[in-house]
Order: sequence, then C-alpha cells, then structure tokens
Amino acid sequence: MAISNNIPSSVEMSTGVASAPGAAHSLRGLTVHAVAELYVKYQDDLRAVRDRQREFLRQRGKSMKAQLDDYEAEITYLLLREYRPERVVEIGTFYGWSTMWILSALRDNGTGHLYSFDIVDRVVSNVPADLSADRWTFTKGDVRETLGDTVGSADYLFIDADHGARFARWYVENVFPKVRSGTPTSVHDVFHGRRPKPISEGSVLMKWLAERNTSFFTPSAAKAPEVIEQLSRTKKELGLDTPVRESRHNPMVFFTLG
Repeated sequence: MAISNNIPSSVEMSTGVASAPGAAHSLRGLTVHAVAELYVKYQDDLRAVRDRQREFLRQRGKSMKAQLDDYEAEITYLLLREYRPERVVEIGTFYGWSTMWILSALRDNGTGHLYSFDIVDRVVSNVPADLSADRWTFTKGDVRETLGDTVGSADYLFIDADHGARFARWYVENVFPKVRSGTPTSVHDVFHGRRPKPISEGSVLMKWLAERNTSFFTPSAAKAPEVIEQLSRTKKELGLDTPVRESRHNPMVFFTLG
C-alpha cells in the first residue's frame, strides 16, 4: 500500500536543527515522509501492538501511568522494527509503558535485547512475562552508578528519566561520549512548547545538539503540529486513528549521535 499524495516524498519539515550562532539550518535525517512509510510497512504488527497496549491500559486503569503519547510510542516501535538493533539501552522505565513498546518491537523483530535502568522497580510487576522472556534485563538503582559500560555497545539509546538540567548535563557529558557514532537516540519530554523550558533537560539537550549542528525529528504538537497533521492522515488511511491513550503532547525528540 502506498501512502497518499498528501505526504509528498520531498517534504522534510519534520526535522529541525537546534539553533546556534552560525549553525547551518539544514534538514538532515528522518523525515515525516519516511515515518509515514514505516507506518505503512509495519501497519499490521503495529495494529496488534496498539490493540494490546490499549487493552493493557484498560485493565490496569489508574494503577498504570502511561508516559509516552501515541505518536512517540509508535515511532519508537517503528524505528526499532526498521533498525533491528541487537542491544537497546533504556534509561528510565517508571511504570513500564515505554518498556513494553520497546520489547514489543524486539519480539516482532525476533531478535534483540533490552537493558533497562531505573531507580524504582514498578516496571517489573507491569511488563508481561511473554514480553520480557529472555530479551530483557532490568537494573534497579541510580543509573549514574549502575550503567557501567552497557551503553558502549548500544544500538539504540532511549532516555526518559530525570528531566532536570543537572541530569541532562550528566548524560551529555558522561553517556553520549561512550555511545558509538551513528546510534539512533530518543529523549522524552523535550518540547512541551515551541521551545524547551528554561533550565531543563530539554534546554541542555537542544544546546548540545546545536553546538554539534545535529538535526532532530519531533512529533511534538507544540513544536511541529504539521508533523502530526500529516501523520494523522496516514494513520486514518490505515485505520490506525483510534487513540491508544488520550494525551497528545508527544514531546519526544529523535536524533542520531555522532
């Protein structure tokens, strides 16, 4: 199935470059068209995961706090399906909503292992046994003390933990340099507005990306409403437009390290 002409292949408005003095505002990297194509390519598997996640959320009710919104969760799943990483590192799990999306992608790929880190272990009782199986290792504790060398061999890095500037400075200075060049990376809670909040994780990350002229992709409703507008048309065509959860902020950013 081909996507409609509503999303022309030439459109690259889904990417941005963090602003910095003298930065070249090129639109490199992931495009809204490429993401739409992934929705088409993996539509059947994605539909099954969405249905399962929706039912899981219904059953757990208020005892399960889902953090990722639909677009950022789905894009994470789709990128993992396409990149087929062997080792995924997840910093921050909380209740395990993102963990379940990641593990679903690894299961559907038939390969890959997830290494998750968090200071709390609520995720352990939430992730279904058939998802965790032999593809998941969870480490409880302060990631600044427990991460070790695991991230050095990561094929995909996912960060959704402490959203303060201090923690962000820690990972850009201590984690990013250890990650292999070319590693796909995503960070949650960056764009709840047109710009990140001052003195926040997002402001530190955007400054770091700007200094390296690194492009990023975001489905943030506040930062890039045109992305959601275009992807929503694709999802409607595919019959994937029934929400899994109602929150629509989608503040995550996706980029490539190195």
